[in-house]
Amino acid sequence: MLTPDRISLNTATVKEQWTLAQCIDGCQRHGLGGISPWRDKLQEMGVEAAARAIRDAGLQVSGLCRGGWYTADGALTQAVVDDNRRAVDEAAAIGADCLVMVVGGLATGSRDIDSARAVVEEGLARTLEYARTVGVKIAIEPLHPMYAADRACVNTIRQALDICDRLGTGIGVAVDVYHVWWDPEVKTQIRRAGADRLMAFHICDWLDPTSNLLTDRGMMGDGVIDIPGLRAEAEAVGFTGLNEVEIFSADNWWRQDPDDVLRTMIERGANAC
Repeated sequence: MLTPDRISLNTATVKEQWTLAQCIDGCQRHGLGGISPWRDKLQEMGVEAAARAIRDAGLQVSGLCRGGWYTADGALTQAVVDDNRRAVDEAAAIGADCLVMVVGGLATGSRDIDSARAVVEEGLARTLEYARTVGVKIAIEPLHPMYAADRACVNTIRQALDICDRLGTGIGVAVDVYHVWWDPEVKTQIRRAGADRLMAFHICDWLDPTSNLLTDRGMMGDGVIDIPGLRAEAEAVGFTGLNEVEIFSADNWWRQDPDDVLRTMIERGANAC
């Protein structure tokens, strides 16, 4: 059972209905413990204004989404490095628990996933070097293999932790159950991450059948993921962060009254998590 103060709203869940200012107000009204902004919403409101509003609302920032995209230009360019440095500064300004990294997929026209992963690791190392100087933690989010080509060539917690082993302190993983529930090693790798490297925990559900692999995520309890089992595994290794609800839902939750969405999140937290 999750009480409201153990839940964080990832702003993607109501991105079609609310601005960041409205999300902050909604989290406070519904008694949620935290919020995780996306950078577009953060920049739209203004970083300093958002930081003040989040502090005034008494909300924890469970993460900032997102940095990464190291392969966007086909190689690690200064523009990509600079954008990730800005993302680190934004995470520091709002007091985010971590900066969540969606690392990028294959370069346009490429079939060389090993080279893409090498670019990603080099980019993460460059970002981490700066992030350490300002006290921001970097969290690699492994995405489901269906996104290996276009969004993230790091697809399992094992892959992400192998990178963390090589890069050292200050980097860990953001575990989104939507992306990793299927992995036969998921519980073993959560235990491997431990409290220090398990930096974020995202919840939603995988619908069966699903109409769209990107924008048809389910509310907790509506699909096939054993959310309570995975959450118990995370807590068993010492994870004490918030449970961040991140739902992309073009035909359902993005069309609902956002206050109803938050009320449903709270109800499902109590009964399906």
